[in-house]
Amino acid sequence: MPGDEPVLERPAPQPAESSGPSPVAYPGGSPLPPSPTGLHGESLRGVPAHVGQRPPSYPPRPLRCPSLEDGDEFAAFTPAVLLDGAEAGRLTVRAASVRGDSHNWEGSCRQDAMTLTRIGPPGAEFLLLAVADGLGSARNSHSGSYQVTRQVALHLHRAAHVIDEALKGADESELRALANKVIAHAVSELPIDQDHATTLHVLLVPTDAAVRERVLFSVGDGGLFILRDGHWTRRGPADESALLDTRTEALPHAYRSVKAALFRSEPGEVLLLGTDGITNPLTQRNPEFAQYLAGAWGGPEIPSLSDFLWQAQTRAKSYDDDRTVICVWEEGA
Repeated sequence: MPGDEPVLERPAPQPAESSGPSPVAYPGGSPLPPSPTGLHGESLRGVPAHVGQRPPSYPPRPLRCPSLEDGDEFAAFTPAVLLDGAEAGRLTVRAASVRGDSHNWEGSCRQDAMTLTRIGPPGAEFLLLAVADGLGSARNSHSGSYQVTRQVALHLHRAAHVIDEALKGADESELRALANKVIAHAVSELPIDQDHATTLHVLLVPTDAAVRERVLFSVGDGGLFILRDGHWTRRGPADESALLDTRTEALPHAYRSVKAALFRSEPGEVLLLGTDGITNPLTQRNPEFAQYLAGAWGGPEIPSLSDFLWQAQTRAKSYDDDRTVICVWEEGA
């Protein structure tokens, strides 16, 4: 029924006499107002939509940015938004990392980080997708999250053959031991301490379509969801309903408690790897948010990079943290 559908609103400039646009049907099933048009009649997205009857408290746009006057060059040069994508065989990836509304308001930098790359040689090649959320209480966590995702990717690249053998043998205990060893070595080589504390989630997806197993390495909150038949299911090391949130765990000190989850996915499913800026509203009593993203990302067409970024910025009141999300679609045979 219409009353059961989420309300999504996107402010748009309106003439004084206008009462505003009427909602129209969005391809995913959620109502959205029509997009404004540009100079030549092309459709424009405008500011990101929001779910719920009340908009978030913060303005829906970047405000202050970090300053070099603060003495932190890394923060000052960290962009508010990262956008990436790739195709590998039948796999398509979209990835976005966005500074949260509260950080935009404060003028602080994005503490989330992400890495998207291929690792391993032909025959043992993986798409590596990594997201990290620097802890707000750690003053250099923005640098820690950035460094950890890249350093771990380098070490996993060197271990690709071993990972491939363990994956094909469905040896979860070997993968768990390997994750702890590799991540411990990666972290030990970085000049970071608890002031750089960060979570980390790494998803490895074989580029060989015949290999159906995937592996997730996790430290801290955030994690992995699978979109199947319009519904999100959370995957974790214990079982697919287990929460990954272990809010006191973070690198560099939690390298001995890296969790590993081995699972299978099938064409038609969408894998979503994210920091808690997106996984929390997906799970914490916000069905409108989950329904909207299921409609946006579970349809017959994979979004363009710009559409994915706009969708990833869908706002919900009380969720104003940085948000990093990587989605993987797989074409059927």
